[in-house]
Amino acid sequence: MLAVLVLEPLPVPGRQLVGAPQSGPAHQQAALAIELPLAVVQAPVPKPFPRPGSQPPSKPAPPQPATGSKPAQTDGTPTEATLGMPVYPGAQFIGSFDAGRGQRFYIFGTAATFVDLVTYYRSALRQKGELVFDVPATHEFDVGKFNEDTMAFPPGVTIKDFQSDVSEGYPNPKAGGQPARFKSIIQIVPVPPPGR
Repeated sequence: MLAVLVLEPLPVPGRQLVGAPQSGPAHQQAALAIELPLAVVQAPVPKPFPRPGSQPPSKPAPPQPATGSKPAQTDGTPTEATLGMPVYPGAQFIGSFDAGRGQRFYIFGTAATFVDLVTYYRSALRQKGELVFDVPATHEFDVGKFNEDTMAFPPGVTIKDFQSDVSEGYPNPKAGGQPARFKSIIQIVPVPPPGR
């Protein structure tokens, strides 16, 4: 929810407002409306003080990994065994995201060129794949069958070129990480376990 704060310029005797039309008093100028989140406008609700002799509230338990997820390396980087698909050598794990319907997709960044990645995955997956966009160049390799009743995304590998005349590449989300920008991004959607 947003609140609208309306500011009107105040008339100053003997002074002309900068940018104001030359005719008419200052209070007839168009008002400036600024949209602010409602939380900014409303005062925060204070927390109650603990009662003497009461126990402090316990801290919430740390989040548990989703059930049915396969183990990953200790730093959270999924392995080829976890994904069931090859990962381009030297590609850096950026993160994994909920794709819906019990699926996740995994994003990797690399300094390799789009052409090098397509060549690698054509050989590793033993298929040609499909160029789905020319600009920015995006190539898909479908692995397994897509079931629209149980899946949000088809399992496979998608490669996207992020370096062009208008882009220096995908920014590395790790502070001080090298390279500072990735030429290409790899998205992997694993094949769901049998029975799904």
